[in-house]
Amino acid sequence: MLITGENRESPASGTALLLAAAPAGKGRLIDAASVLPALAAVPADVLAGTAGAAAATVIELADPLDPQTVLTRIRAAAASPGPLHLYLAGQLHVDRKQRQLHLALARTAPATMRYTALPWHWLAGELRPRRPGTTTVVLDLVADTEAWQQVTGGKLLLGDGTRMYGRIAPAPGRRTVAAPAHLKAVAAIWRSGARPPLPHLHEQAAAQAASQDAADGALLFGIAPSNAPARAAGPPLGHPAGHTAGPVHGHATVPGPRIAPAPTGGPDPAAAHARPASPAAAGADPQRAILAAAWAGRHDEAAAAAAACENEALRAHGPGSVQVLHWLEVRADLARLAQDPAGSCELWMTAADVRLGRQQTADDPDVEAAVDRAHHQWEQIGDAARARQLAPALVALRRRVPGRQRGALQLLQRRLEQLHDRRADTTPSASAR
Repeated sequence: MLITGENRESPASGTALLLAAAPAGKGRLIDAASVLPALAAVPADVLAGTAGAAAATVIELADPLDPQTVLTRIRAAAASPGPLHLYLAGQLHVDRKQRQLHLALARTAPATMRYTALPWHWLAGELRPRRPGTTTVVLDLVADTEAWQQVTGGKLLLGDGTRMYGRIAPAPGRRTVAAPAHLKAVAAIWRSGARPPLPHLHEQAAAQAASQDAADGALLFGIAPSNAPARAAGPPLGHPAGHTAGPVHGHATVPGPRIAPAPTGGPDPAAAHARPASPAAAGADPQRAILAAAWAGRHDEAAAAAAACENEALRAHGPGSVQVLHWLEVRADLARLAQDPAGSCELWMTAADVRLGRQQTADDPDVEAAVDRAHHQWEQIGDAARARQLAPALVALRRRVPGRQRGALQLLQRRLEQLHDRRADTTPSASAR
C-alpha cells in the first residue's frame, strides 16, 4: 500500500483512492495492478477532481490482501467532505453461500470468497451517505459468469448520489488475462495534458478501447446516455461496446452517455435479423436489444423501439418524468450512433430543457452533460443551413448553462459567425442576379 500526495487542512481538499486487485495464479482474470504506474503519473489534483483548486490526497492500494484493511481505507476516504474519486481495477465474483457480489483481492479463492474478497455492498454502504455529487467511481472490471449475470441484471448499485464511469466486461477466455484498457486510456489522455470534462474523457477512453469492448461485449458506464446499471444523479446508463443497457451516456466525449451506461450482454446482433427490437420483444430489458440493433447498424429499428419505450413511459409516468427523460436521452445517443448529429443535438437540447424544467440547476452535472453533448453534436453538423437553424436555441441554452469548459459560449458564437460569413460569401449579389 502506498499513500502519496499532500493533505492540507481544507474542506475543499479532494481524495483519490486507487484500488487495483486480482488473485494470484490461475484465478487471475485481469492484470489489474498494471494500470497503477500510468495513474501514478497523473497529477494528484487531476485524479482527485480538484483541478489545482485545492489540496489533493492519493491513496494507492496495489493487490491488497485483507478486505477489512481495504474497507478501513475506503471508510477513511469516504469520511472526507471533499470530492472523492475511487478508481477500481479488478474482477467481480459471487460467493457460493449468499450469492452476493464481491471484488476479488490478492488471496481470493472461490472457497474463501466471503472472507478474502471485498463485498460490493460494503463499498456501497460507505459511499451511500456521502453528499450527492461529491463521489465519482471509475470502473475497469471483469466479471465471471455468475457475477456478469448480476451486473447485467442491475445489481451493481452504489446509490443515486454516486457518478459511475468506465467499463465491466465478461471474463476473458481460459488462459487469457485481460488488461484494464479503459483506465489506461484515461491515464494516457490525462498525461497528454488534456483535461476534458469527465463524460468526454470517458467517452474518448471508450473509443480508444472500442474494438476490444465490441469483441467482449463490455458494459460501459457514464458514456453518452443516461441509463446505465448504476449511475449517479438520474437514471443510470450503460451501453455495450457490444451491447448496451442505456443510451451511450450514464452521467458518457461530451458529457456522460445515455446508451453506454446500461447493462450489456444483450442478444446477438447478427441473430436478430430485421425484426424490430420492440419493448415487448425485448422483455424486461429493452435497452439491450435496442443497443444491439444500433451496434448492428439497424439504426431505424433501434430509434423506433426507443421511441416506443419513451411513449410507454410517457403514458405510465407522465411528461417530464425520469423514465421519459431516460428514453429521450437514449434516443439522443442513438442519433449520434446513427451519425445524425442534427437530430442528436436537438434531442439533447430537449433533454436539457426537461431537466431544467424539473428544477435541476444549471450547474447540475446531468444538465451540463446534456448541453455539452448538444453543443458537441452541433459542431459535427455538416449541413450549414441546418446548423444555423438549430443555433439560436443552442445559444439560448448555453447562456443558461455555460458549463465548465471555459469560453464555450464564445466558441459557439464564433462558429455561428463563421457559418453566417460563409453564407454571405456564397449568396449571389443583387447585380449578379
